[in-house]
Amino acid sequence: MIRIGGVNIDVSHPKAFASNLEAHNINMRYEYIFNDGFRSDGEVNWFINRFKLKSRADSIEEMADKVDIGFIQSCNWDKHIDQAMPFIQKGKPVFIDKPIVGSMKDIERIEKLVEEGARILGSSSLRYSKEIKEFLSRPVEERGDIISIFGTSGVDEFNYSVHIVEAMSALAGAKGKSCQYIGKGTDGDNAKCEMYSIEYENGIRGVYYSHIGKWQPFHITVMTTKGTFSFVIDTNDLYRTLLEAICDYVENRGNVFSDIYTLTNCTKVMLCGKKSRDELNGAVVYLDDLTDDDKFDGYEFEKFYSRSQGIVYKD
Repeated sequence: MIRIGGVNIDVSHPKAFASNLEAHNINMRYEYIFNDGFRSDGEVNWFINRFKLKSRADSIEEMADKVDIGFIQSCNWDKHIDQAMPFIQKGKPVFIDKPIVGSMKDIERIEKLVEEGARILGSSSLRYSKEIKEFLSRPVEERGDIISIFGTSGVDEFNYSVHIVEAMSALAGAKGKSCQYIGKGTDGDNAKCEMYSIEYENGIRGVYYSHIGKWQPFHITVMTTKGTFSFVIDTNDLYRTLLEAICDYVENRGNVFSDIYTLTNCTKVMLCGKKSRDELNGAVVYLDDLTDDDKFDGYEFEKFYSRSQGIVYKD
């Protein structure tokens, strides 16, 4: 049995992941949890008791000695690398939940760690969804060459919308080279839908919508030289697929995970979109235009997220 050391239960994923591990008899389980996030001791104890963990760890360093892989699941992406370091220093693989990082400084740092041998897996479960795998597995002679991709998301501009950007990256099969903010619509209820255009290195174009403040399903439309294909990601099956892939990786049965440069490229693309919106009045921003000052603020998001969350870890 693969032993997981979890870092924080800020988000709902640890509960959903542990439930899927049980339901699908996947050969992994949470054994320890370290928590210094905003969740109460009551919620942490519920998680420990419900999923029969061995104990709550006093430190990440202590926990890293006792497990086979670390799961970093803090809502504040600015903490992710530091929280992953005890596992990396002990030669253990680590899964970092989305968004893997949120700043140009952390992108440089995490890429250097991988170049030095760190085994880092991530990030969005959408990238590994069955719908995307099934579409890409169809012969090109049947589905055609991809020309453009359209995707929808909701909730917020980065923490949740990174899902659809990673999904589009998987479909495009190439890194994004620029992003442009192209406008917004409102729904009359103080929510807004922002629109961004991505250009990929292979010439494919993508447009994604982020409905800020409201959840939206992940609709994807792909236009190819053979026709137009649309599908909705089944969110009920996302975690099983991801967890099975992590298990396969740890047990040396295969590695479907994207390399770190593909994952960080998605953050770079979204930083370009943010810069286009906030600083350049909707002009196209290329990756080379980004500086060390460009970032999504994980600490500000943590303040917002902790205020907006109710009790998740309960029966």
